[in-house]
Amino acid sequence: MSRRKNASQFEEAMQELEQLVEQMERGELSLEESLKSFERGIKLTRTCQQALQEAEQKVQILLEKNGQQSLEPFNDE
Repeated sequence: MSRRKNASQFEEAMQELEQLVEQMERGELSLEESLKSFERGIKLTRTCQQALQEAEQKVQILLEKNGQQSLEPFNDE
């Protein structure tokens, strides 16, 4: 799969996930609709996690090619 397709799928999944969260937070869905939305959200989350994991692996490969053997932990503080 191409990088653009992966990026596009990630962005679409994130956008759909955000919409699902907004719908569920409004509390206007029936229990059945909420369960279906939750199930869809889990699938979208897994898609996003896989895309992020693939991106991390690519970064590791690129760093190793540049002679850097270890990654430093990311600290967002």
